[in-house]
Amino acid sequence: MIEARDTGASPGSDPSGGPTGTKTGGRDFWPADSGADGKAPKGLNPKILIGGAVALVVVVAAVVGVVVMSGGDGKSGGAAAKSEQLLPTAFTPWAPEKEMAKIADRQADARPITEGEVFPSDVKTVAYKSYSFTLAGTNLANDCKQATWGQRLQSDLAQHQCTQIARGAYVSQDKRHVGQFAVLNMGSQDGAQQIVRDLDPATNTGFLLALNPDGAPAFHSGFSAAYAHTYGHFVIVSWVQRAGGAQPANLAELVDLSLAVEKPADFVWGRLEMAGDNAKR
Repeated sequence: MIEARDTGASPGSDPSGGPTGTKTGGRDFWPADSGADGKAPKGLNPKILIGGAVALVVVVAAVVGVVVMSGGDGKSGGAAAKSEQLLPTAFTPWAPEKEMAKIADRQADARPITEGEVFPSDVKTVAYKSYSFTLAGTNLANDCKQATWGQRLQSDLAQHQCTQIARGAYVSQDKRHVGQFAVLNMGSQDGAQQIVRDLDPATNTGFLLALNPDGAPAFHSGFSAAYAHTYGHFVIVSWVQRAGGAQPANLAELVDLSLAVEKPADFVWGRLEMAGDNAKR
């Protein structure tokens, strides 16, 4: 396993949601996400700060940890069965955003999510830069075990009151890339952060099951990259790869893919606004 983490802090360990530690120089496998002060602009996905000219060797940002797991032939893998236990090759957890404190507990945001809320008409087609995806299928489950694997992960999902998991499968218009989007409805932000830690492939505690709709290119056991965000009591995961599991030319390609695929996460900002309105009453 090749691992690249900030040596001064554990990603997501600051309960306030702010950045931990300081920037350090070194070798990394993912673009830095922070600004000059180590913080992302309010309301802006930190990955948007990456830009286009990113090499594989960059400064390690304190807010994120990146893990690149060994395994696979770096070319392509076999198509994933509907219940195959896959792990991403590269994994990036993101620390909680301070703005999400109003929905850090589900008691302040008790309304269950729906497929229509997470996957409205404006995310049936998503795009970023030159990449465009179409939503090939969705699934909403009230049993979080149904869409995950791993005894430890599933135990923590139950302990931290995961009540729903919504998944969507995306296929690029040129059929060259595939993506998975998932949101887990947890009882609290603390629980959401624990699940993000569990999803780290280095822990080998389990991961999501890929949603592979009929007629769409399936996720493979080759190279893939996943990003796990904590937004209040929600865990948001985007998981992308080249169709067939081939290794990309660089990981910046997969960053751009994930920025398209994670478009459904915008529903969380609507939740935040509603929580703010309720607080004023």
